[in-house]
Parts: sequence; structure tokens; C-alpha cells
Amino acid sequence: MSASTPTIRRYLLNRTFLFSAIGFLVLLLVCRQAYQASVRDSAEEIARSVAENTFNSMYLVMSQGWTRQQLEQFLQQLSHADDSGSDMDVRVFRGQTVTDLYGTIDQAPLTPEMRQAMHAGTPRALHDGNIHTYLYPLQAQERCLKCHTNASAGDNLGLIEVAQDLTPQIAIANRNLLYYLLLLSPLPALFGFWAVRSVTQKVNHSVDELSRRIARVESLEDLDELSRDRGDLGFTELNHIFNQVETLATRLNAIAVDKDLLEFEIRLLEKFVITSEVVRDWREYINMLMLDINQVIPIYTMFSIFKVDDELFDLEIFWLRPPSDDTRAMMETAVLKRLRSNSTFQLPGEVVIHHNYVRSDGEMMLNATEIELQTKSLLVETPKIGGIVGIGVHSDIVKNNTKVLVLESVLSTLLNVVGSVKAIYKYTRDLEYYATRDPLTNLYNQRMFWELLDYELDRCQRHDYPVALLLIDLDNFKAVNDGYGHAVGDKLLQQLALTMQEQLRTGDVLARYGGDEFVVVLPETSTQETEQIAERLLDCLQGFALDVNQGSSVRVTGSIGVGMFPEHADNRKDLFMFVDNLMYRAKSQGKNRISLPHKEDVADIFHDMNQKMLLVNEAIENRSVIPVFQPIQPLEDNIPAVEVLSRIELPDRLMSAGEFIEIAESMGKVHLLDYIVMEKAFIAVNESDYEGLVFINLSPRAILVRDFLQTLHELTQRHDIRPDRIVFEITERDTVKNMGLLERFVRSLKDSGYRLAIDDFGSGFSSFHYLKYLPIDYVKIEGEFIANMGNDPKDMAFVTSITNLAKQLNLKTVAEFVETEEVLDLVREVGIDYAQGFHIGRPDRNLPSSHSNPEL
Repeated sequence: MSASTPTIRRYLLNRTFLFSAIGFLVLLLVCRQAYQASVRDSAEEIARSVAENTFNSMYLVMSQGWTRQQLEQFLQQLSHADDSGSDMDVRVFRGQTVTDLYGTIDQAPLTPEMRQAMHAGTPRALHDGNIHTYLYPLQAQERCLKCHTNASAGDNLGLIEVAQDLTPQIAIANRNLLYYLLLLSPLPALFGFWAVRSVTQKVNHSVDELSRRIARVESLEDLDELSRDRGDLGFTELNHIFNQVETLATRLNAIAVDKDLLEFEIRLLEKFVITSEVVRDWREYINMLMLDINQVIPIYTMFSIFKVDDELFDLEIFWLRPPSDDTRAMMETAVLKRLRSNSTFQLPGEVVIHHNYVRSDGEMMLNATEIELQTKSLLVETPKIGGIVGIGVHSDIVKNNTKVLVLESVLSTLLNVVGSVKAIYKYTRDLEYYATRDPLTNLYNQRMFWELLDYELDRCQRHDYPVALLLIDLDNFKAVNDGYGHAVGDKLLQQLALTMQEQLRTGDVLARYGGDEFVVVLPETSTQETEQIAERLLDCLQGFALDVNQGSSVRVTGSIGVGMFPEHADNRKDLFMFVDNLMYRAKSQGKNRISLPHKEDVADIFHDMNQKMLLVNEAIENRSVIPVFQPIQPLEDNIPAVEVLSRIELPDRLMSAGEFIEIAESMGKVHLLDYIVMEKAFIAVNESDYEGLVFINLSPRAILVRDFLQTLHELTQRHDIRPDRIVFEITERDTVKNMGLLERFVRSLKDSGYRLAIDDFGSGFSSFHYLKYLPIDYVKIEGEFIANMGNDPKDMAFVTSITNLAKQLNLKTVAEFVETEEVLDLVREVGIDYAQGFHIGRPDRNLPSSHSNPEL
């Protein structure tokens, strides 16, 4: 016991004195309030009496025929009554009715409370600290009308104010109260001390007696003696504690384990280690465990059941020796009956039973009374695999609590072993499935699509038959996500995938390529059959509708590109790019249509593809990709900034990024273009002595390139650019789907000193997810909201909300698409920090001038 632990006596004394002091203070406060309330009530009664007497005196004076001058002298004497040293001040005020009839007199102005009391015609008491004021309105009565016919009953003639200073009376009351309470204060402490002394003596005697009885316990036999040594300890609570000690002794006696049995359990549990061999040969492992258990406890069967699928359960029964047919049937019936009666583990589906035999010598024959099952039931929520294991033992073993305890321990560990093996198997199967499937639609994923496409193209070359490839891109699917939410968008993709699958033949491959893009591989399909299938898919898209709330429905269309192997391409990469170009051609022609390849189109498509690929390669080799700078204007006292955009320099013009970025990404070389653009931008920054921020778009490829960060560090060090001057922009629709990978990459940039911005914020719901989990510094608001904020109240509300949110998170905001002075004025009014758009400045090869800023 710690030396600082108090005794019961000390604890009770401390609490007695503490509560006595608290009680004294509470009593003092309550009595003080009661005394003060009594003084105030008495003062109000006195004031009321004085006011009535004053009124009666005035009536008496006036009824004797005093002149007006004499009456005014009487009132003046009342107003100066406080000069005599009294705590009470009585003043009479003339009302408006009397003033109108007899003129004004020299009196203090009426307060709002006085006017309210005169208007209501009822007396009113006011308290301001210790100052008590009683307002008594004077109303014309019947007896007054006998002499004054110029008034009517109920008229407000005036007001009597009786003011009293209660400070002396309250001070005397508080002083007397404190005096008497201090005289009585020692009594509670004395009575408390006496009570504590009596209680602690009795408790100490009882505790000593209880300690003496417990101290005699030195062996298992003494536990029984402790139960027999009963006696009254003097307190019901201590007798209850002793009863609990007896219960504990009984339980300890029941679960005490022999040394040999305990050592066996330890040795057995040491074998419960999952290895690759155990996973591979787990049934043989259980057989060996049964032989080990039988060295100490004779058991004849073990079983385990696990859910391996939605409607499928595996029941594994392990026999020490092969059972007879009747014994096996009885065991199966008993196990299934026990499982179905278990409220925590239901068997709604099919049960597959497997029998395993540890030894092959002899035959085991048991009757119904000999089949006794001890079961251990557990449910594992994640993963959702419910499991039960059981051991069949002889009935005499069940009666031994110690051995049953060991069996329960073994069963718990055995469940973990068998359950883990089953879980590993199930997870392996699931991993194999989801490695090839899209988890949302259950279609083949992009990786499996390429493998299946390679497989079909190989078969095509061996057996000389055509293969068709279709690329389907949903039109305006972003509007569904933005208008109805991603949950509706996901549901639409799921149901649409099922509907499109119904339009295909057995053996056709439908895969989700990514986002709202689907690909279809049609083996052994002619051009005419491909056109028919494409038409069916287009009709399917046009007729599809997803019901949403309130009876409305969501519809969607798609653009389809079609290509044939080997007619249009002799390898998978060219074939896919060919189909991708046709799909974009369908979109450019108005969407919701099929773009079929015609002979005259094939050469043009490949020519465009090859030209762009050559341009990208030449731009990388000749370093002809250049940066242009679009100014970002600070609207407050902020750091100036520019955004770096990529262009390919051609003899007659600059090619915009939209014309070559997709080709570069398909070639896997977009990060090489980024390196060139960044280095040239850094050189331009140094040469022009530009001191503002530099915004750079971060391509998804950079996240996957191992040496991106290293190359970035080398460029900044070589050109003496501080990392905090560089702001990398990430866009929701362009980032990788692996949020964990993105977060690690972004935090690496942040840890290195670079700044981060979310581009097109508000274009999708995930923007807020990025804002929550990524260390963002700048928020670039979606340009569509900015451009329409002057015409659409919803857009204005969105911009205002995003700006306020950014301010609360201490983030800077940038408005995109500022095209007019009117929009710029609205951006300023909302409180956005930066503006960007053609009205601010168009992209230019030259950097704008900037001034040094101490924040940099």
C-alpha cells in the first residue's frame, strides 16, 4: 500500500471538517439572503404605509382649505425631509392632469418608471442595490370630487416617491448573523469528530478480524476452511465482502490447475503457430494436435465449421479413428443440431461435410449417450467469417471443471488457427478476384483488359480471325456526379454495366477502363457483326434510365469508337489509340453516336496520331517544349504569382497543351516534358529577376515516377529557386485513384518546402476530401462558378461559401476565368485573394514584372 494512501479515520475526519466548512458557508449565504429579503420586504411595507399616510395627509390639508401657496410649502418640506438625517426620502410629483389645470411647479423630471407607474395606476417597488424606491400613484377618488369638480374619478393626479437607503439595516443584520453563526460553528465539528472516532474503532475491529481469517489461507484445503469459518463481522457491508471472498475461494478451488496439466497446455499452445506449411497442410496439422491432446485428455473427435461463401459452409470433422456408419451419422446430426440451435451462428445455406481420420487402426463405435460435445463459438466481424470449433469428449471429462477449462483454452486457440487458415484462403481468393475486377461494377479492370486483349490478339494471329475493339465514353457523366452526387453516379455505372453486359455474347469481354470509360473486346467478329453490336450498345445507352428520388430519372448517352485488328492496327497500343481517336471524333461530331472507321479515315487518323507522336518525341529530343506564363494578380497585399503552361514551339505557331498532353501521357513521356518546362521556367525566373510565386501543374505521371522528387530537387538547387516559391497544382479529375499514394507524395513535396494548390476546386465532391487530408496552401476556384457568379445566384453562393471556408482554414483563394472587369469587381467583393483569366492577362513567353516581397 502506498504511504500516501489515507486511513479511514483520516479520510472521514478530512471529509467531516470539509463538509462542515462548506455547510457553514452555505448556511451563512442562505441566512444572509433571507435576512436581506426580510429587510427589503419590511422596507416595502413601511414605504407603502408612508405613501398612504402622505396621501391622507395631503387630502386632510387640502380639505381644510389651504391655499395653493401653503400646499406647495407642505410639499417642499416633504422633499427636504432627508435633511433631518433620516434614511427615508419622501417626494410628491404633480401629474400632467394637475399641471394642465394649475400650472407647473418646481419638481424633478419624471423617470420612465414613474411615468409607467402613473400610467398603470398601481404601486410599484424598485430595488437598486440597497436603495429601495416605492412609487405610489395618486388617482382621483370620489371624495376628492366633492371639492374639485374639474377632475373625474381615476385621473392620474400625481405620484408619491418613497426612497429608502437600506445599507445600515442590512449591515447590522449581516453582522448579527455572522456573530451567532460563529458561536455555533464548533458544534458540528465536535459532533463529527465524535462520530468518526466511534465508526473507525468499529471498522478497524471488523477489518482486523477479516484479515485474520484470510491470513490463515495457505493451501487449497484452507480455501474450504475459509468457507466454513463464518461469523458476524459487525457490519452488513463487511459480511457481504466476506461472502464475496468465500465465492472467490470456491471459484479458485474449482479452476486450480495441476502442474502437469498446465505444462501440457503450455507445450500445446506453443505449437499453435501459423506457417506456410500449416496453411498448406492444415488438416495434417490438426491430426497431430489431436494426438498430442490425447496424451493428457482422451478425446475422440474435433470439428470446425466456417462460412466460405454467402450460402456455403464447410464442416470439417476429425476422428481419432474411423467411425462406424451409424456413429458418423449420429455425429453429423448432433453437430448440425447444435449449430442450428446456436443463436449467434446461423446456417442458412448448404453445409459441405468433410471427414478426416487421425489413425486408421480399429473402428470407433459410439452410441447417442456417448456423444458429448463441448463447443466454443466465436464470430469474427472483419473479415465476415463466422467460425465454431468443438471437441467430443467422454462425459466424465465434462464433469471436471479443470479439464473443461483447458479444453476451452485449446478450443479458443484452435479457432484462431483454423479461422486464420480459412481467412488466408478466402483473402487469397478475393485478392485474385479483385486484382482482375473493378470493385464497383465487378467488370474486368484495366489491367485484366490488357491481358485479355493480348490473349485474343495472339489467338487472332494464330487462327487468322478478326478481333474488334470498342471504346465507350459516357457523355457529360461529370454532370451526373455534380448534380446528383457520386452515390447516384456509382449506382448508374453499376446498373449500366449489367445492362451493357446483357447486350453482349458469351465470350465477349466488357471491362471498365477507368472513370466513365468502358472497353469491349469482340473475338472472332466481323466488321458487320461489330457494327450490329455497337448499335445494340448505343440503343442500350439511349434507352437506359436510372430512377432517383421523387420519381425523377437520370439518363445518359455515350460516344463509341470502333476499331478492327489486324485491319486497322497490328499491335494493341496502336489499336487502342486508333479507337480512342475515333471515340473523340464521335464526341466532336455531337456525341451520342458511333464513329466507325472508313477507309479514307484510317490514313488520316494514323497520320494525325503519328504526327503528334513525332512532335512529342521531337519536342523532347530538341527540347522545343517551352513555358508560357499567365499572370495571377493579387487583389490584396499578397505575393504576385504566375502559372506555367506548356507549349510546343512549331515554325508557324505554338501548340497548346491540350493538343499533345494526352499523346504524351499515352507514350509515358509526359514527365519528361514536365522536366523541360520546369527547367526553362526556372531559367526565365532567374533571368528576369522575377520574385513572385510560380504555379506549376502536377501531372498524374509525376506521382508514379520514382525519380521525380530527386529531379525536382536537382533543378531547384541548380537554378537557385527556393521551394517555397513553387506551388504545385493538383486537380481532382487528373490525380491517381490511390489516395494513399497521392497523400504520401504530396506530403513529401510539403516536407521539402514546396507549396500546394487544389485546381478547379468545386468541380467534384472529392475536392473537399483533398482539402481535409492534404496540406493545401491555395484553393483555385472552378472557373465556371467565377464566370457565372454575376448571373446565377447559385454560383455566387458557391463562390462565397468556398471563399469563407478557405478563410476559416487560413488558405489563399484564386479565382479562375476572370474575363471581364465586372467579374473582377465581384471577385474583389467576395474577398478572393487572387484573380486569373484573360482580363488579367493572357499566357505570354515573358514573365511580368514583380517587386520583392518580405514574405518570400
